[in-house]
Amino acid sequence: MIWVLIWAAVIWVGGAFGGLSVTRRWQLTALLGAVVLLSHLVLPEDAQIRQALGGSFASWAVLFAVIALGALYGRGLAWLKARAPKVPVAETDDGPFSETELNRYARHIVLREIGGPGQVALKHARVLVVGAGGLGSPVLLYLAAAGVGTIGVIDDDVVDNSNLQRQVIHRDADIGTPKVFSAEAAMRSQNPAITVRPYNRRLTADIAEELIGDYDLVLEGTDNLETRYLVNRVAAKLGVPMIGGALSQWEGQVSTFDPASGAPCYQCIFPEAPAPGLAPNCSEAGVVGPLPGIIGSIMATEAIKEITGAGKGLRGRMLIYDAMYAETRVIRTFRRDGCPCCA
Repeated sequence: MIWVLIWAAVIWVGGAFGGLSVTRRWQLTALLGAVVLLSHLVLPEDAQIRQALGGSFASWAVLFAVIALGALYGRGLAWLKARAPKVPVAETDDGPFSETELNRYARHIVLREIGGPGQVALKHARVLVVGAGGLGSPVLLYLAAAGVGTIGVIDDDVVDNSNLQRQVIHRDADIGTPKVFSAEAAMRSQNPAITVRPYNRRLTADIAEELIGDYDLVLEGTDNLETRYLVNRVAAKLGVPMIGGALSQWEGQVSTFDPASGAPCYQCIFPEAPAPGLAPNCSEAGVVGPLPGIIGSIMATEAIKEITGAGKGLRGRMLIYDAMYAETRVIRTFRRDGCPCCA
């Protein structure tokens, strides 16, 4: 047996010094194994070569089989690594991310579903958020933290003391400040690398098409039904996906409305606004403080998935969360024949 080990050492150690490739050394090892096995298989038991080699055919066969399996395993790993998609260094047209940005977004970049290309897509994305209140607060903070390159926010309201129970982007010192400017300050403080566009005005029909058309994605989270139907109508016309969220008291819902991709629009699901008094807003019906954070965070997650192409979104589905009973359910939604908005 000692002679076999010596020859194996010569192949691997001597071959390394002699410049033999790993493939060639494995070939010589396989040849050595074949000689040993054939010697035990063909030669009589009292042959001097068999005596010098030692062992038996079965023992050598097991040893070389284990070696062969190890070699195949190593080659298999190398083959899989060679076929694995390479995650490039996250770069934009202006050059690579700064070291600070790479470190900040590291938990995104290591996610297989996002990676470097997904983070670049986030940096190039332009997202409009309608409303800087309960739902807009977590949406804006998480989109800013995620590195969405350009974030527009439109709202005509000012921060009120009663908002601070749930609208976590605003602070006590912001009372009386327009919400879009309060939100802008918080977002820039959270991530100076992004661009924030505040629009301190109500979204009206005369500006909606031009404004929404300047963005890739719109998130609607107001408690104003007239605004919600307007955003839906314009987004459907322009083919811009709309992620809509709504909440009341203890329950919230989220869906992605995108008729351009075959999904229903908001008006397919809710053909008409309810009569006055049947759908009270938060100030009338109340809302538990953390609920906007939950629903808004889901909206932000869906936006990140939409931009990066990760996972399965909420097109044709509506997620409903009941905080009172800690229940979540998802229902199917369908386009409606004759919908005046997207039919």
